[in-house]
Amino acid sequence: MPDATPAGNGKSPRHPGTECGSARPDAYPAAVIDTLLLVALPASGKSELRRYLESLSDDERSEAFGLGPLVQLDDFPYVHFMRRVSQELRCLGGPPRFFDGDDRPFRDPDDWGTLTLLLDEDFRNLGQEPPHAVHPARLLFERIDRARRNLGIDPAFATLDADLVERLARAVAADAADVIGGLPRQVPEGRTVVVEFARGGPDGATPPLRPPYGYGYALSLFSDRLLETARALYVWVTPEESRRRNRERTRPGEEGSILFHGVPDEVMRADYGTDDFLWLLEHSDLPGTVPVEHPGHRHHLRAAVFDNREDHTSFLREDPERWPEDALAALRRELEEVFAGIRH
Repeated sequence: MPDATPAGNGKSPRHPGTECGSARPDAYPAAVIDTLLLVALPASGKSELRRYLESLSDDERSEAFGLGPLVQLDDFPYVHFMRRVSQELRCLGGPPRFFDGDDRPFRDPDDWGTLTLLLDEDFRNLGQEPPHAVHPARLLFERIDRARRNLGIDPAFATLDADLVERLARAVAADAADVIGGLPRQVPEGRTVVVEFARGGPDGATPPLRPPYGYGYALSLFSDRLLETARALYVWVTPEESRRRNRERTRPGEEGSILFHGVPDEVMRADYGTDDFLWLLEHSDLPGTVPVEHPGHRHHLRAAVFDNREDHTSFLREDPERWPEDALAALRRELEEVFAGIRH
């Protein structure tokens, strides 16, 4: 595994001259990270870290980690919505879409790209009021089909019978409203946009992972606008540990929960049996970055690695009143070192 110094293990010295004691209380130092890609295998601790960061005051978060008020984007709600669509289509006797069963991987792995394009669209729409949809499901149907067309794959909904689409839209209307209602409505000045997602590849595959799997492919689908302002934080656990924690966190009936949903074991092995983030970091032509290929040019995404193979985050799923002070202090020290490598 790569040593990824300075950004990978956060051991680089802090940049001089960044203390801002004279700043206004409502101002943030120039070192505030604009966009943070929060990535890891499932159950690695991404959402728990996000919960911890949200628990801090704006001043604490800015001073310790170079993060402004947090604006959250996540592709998990889209995955959950796609599973609900698949369930309802089976009930309605319609043709299969997205998943052949609740415990199965994507029917078409290209839909990993669909998720990435949906996230990028959410990023581009920041600062705009999310659309008030009389038919929220139809809005998501259109967005998903547009993303699929942009990838060169067949639309999922436009080819369905109109009556079936109407019945399906009614069946998943509440789920669609939850997705749309969860999109950011206000974007404060000096904010940090946290874009959370997981990508991987089949168990036994070796990097570089071939599209549509892996981070190399996913990152290449993001717009220049997102990548130009982004930093990445990778939460490192092994695939075996990811599977163990996934089983541990799963609570029946919490399929839509960010913290407590369970990924089916077949999916864990087919889609998250390995990943390529550390490989990309190790093989970069510029240390401390992940290269991202775009037509005609290459981005170098600055990246840090938080080593969570020894579990530092699962306690954050509990009631914050029960978070141990010693564990919180240790976590903060580790994260400050990690963020020092990417905040300047």
